[in-house]
Amino acid sequence: MTDAKTWGYWGTLGWAVFAFLAGQFIGFGAIVWLRAGVWNTILETPYDGILVTLFIVISNPVTIAVLALAARLTKANPAEYFALHWPQRHYVTVGIVGLVGLIAVFDASLFFSGHAVVTSFQLQSYTTAAAEGWLLPMALAAIIVAPAGEEIMFRGFLFRGWARSDRSAWPAIVVISLLWGGLHIQYDWTGILQIFVIGLFLGWLRWRSGSMLLTFLLHALFNLEGTFETLVQVHWLAK
Repeated sequence: MTDAKTWGYWGTLGWAVFAFLAGQFIGFGAIVWLRAGVWNTILETPYDGILVTLFIVISNPVTIAVLALAARLTKANPAEYFALHWPQRHYVTVGIVGLVGLIAVFDASLFFSGHAVVTSFQLQSYTTAAAEGWLLPMALAAIIVAPAGEEIMFRGFLFRGWARSDRSAWPAIVVISLLWGGLHIQYDWTGILQIFVIGLFLGWLRWRSGSMLLTFLLHALFNLEGTFETLVQVHWLAK
């Protein structure tokens, strides 16, 4: 460690990779155990709503627990380490207005370029969850659990370890956003690009406001809007 209360660059990366792999391994392991013998069904519907929900609610708490342990080992206050502070009202306003503007630009760009606004991942996970009565659990997982895990990882732990000064803030924001976008392999390049841009915006707000709670709120709102768009597509536009 380069700081008594912050992991250094490589230590931060090492813990982040370990936390991510632990969550993925335990999450996938649980899915394999729960769906043993029905691999054909999984291959036919890889984004089954129940499996997506279970994976989210299992893997993310594991990742958070590992990162919380890493923060504890520095003897720092976890709330301080992850910037769990209420943001100033000004930044909340800027965040919401900025997010709405970005979503409007993204959706208009996708629509007029002939790309689907709602992805196949969203449609398949929504429809299969609805068919099995899992729509509410899946929505809670997507809107609350997934943003919590990702923000703790990216705008919490990685940001704390890599954005160590004003000079290093933007390089850290860019790299963190690239990693965040690159992990969303369920989307095509347009979706990954959208996530990368949102990551830059969230990273900037995390830097300026000093609050990861703000980026969690905006991330949750972003996923809520995506869920609403999927609902509209399935129940109204598809008819």
